[in-house]
Amino acid sequence: MPRSAKSKEQPSRAEDRARRTAARFDESYYERHYLKEETRVSSPVEIEKLGAFVCAYVDFLDVQIERVLDLGCGLGWWQDVIKRNFPEAEYVGVEISEYVCKERGFELGSVVDYDGEPADLVICQGVLQYLDDDDADRAIANLSTLATSALYLEALTQRDWDEACSQDVTDGEVFLRDAVFYERRLAREFIKCGGGLFVKRDAGIVLYDLERA
Repeated sequence: MPRSAKSKEQPSRAEDRARRTAARFDESYYERHYLKEETRVSSPVEIEKLGAFVCAYVDFLDVQIERVLDLGCGLGWWQDVIKRNFPEAEYVGVEISEYVCKERGFELGSVVDYDGEPADLVICQGVLQYLDDDDADRAIANLSTLATSALYLEALTQRDWDEACSQDVTDGEVFLRDAVFYERRLAREFIKCGGGLFVKRDAGIVLYDLERA
């Protein structure tokens, strides 16, 4: 068999990821981790509190928010938060789950290779731990391209799993890495502000010394 023919039969990395994703992030996943009170890891009330902090900090830094990109948006709980804090801003939710996109009308895509329009604020909450090292590396590089001013990032680390989160409800079937894995890659393009917020180095945002985490 010719080498070229053999390579065509093998699934691409993106196709393989899509198949694994479809099997994992189905209706039962969102029912367990988002909707059932006894098993969900967060709630709209908690996202409202978190979002109020992130939006207030971004506003304090005088970042003009016209477009918000939520990569791995889940059920879209950030959407109402953005509407309340930045009513004129466009919110775009992107989710890798075909089930959620059909139910909620979000864009189907992955943080690894999403190539839509960049945004002033990019949100990526609880996504990168589901990616292996290579895809996580690519995702962080893509976030650097997509975020023009600010990024809110949350990713479960090994220390979080060992010391901070509730293992009864948190999804532990993920890639648990040290925080330094993320910090070293983010530092190439972002300045860490604390609270999960990062700002682009070239965005002209003024930070005092003690505001940098």
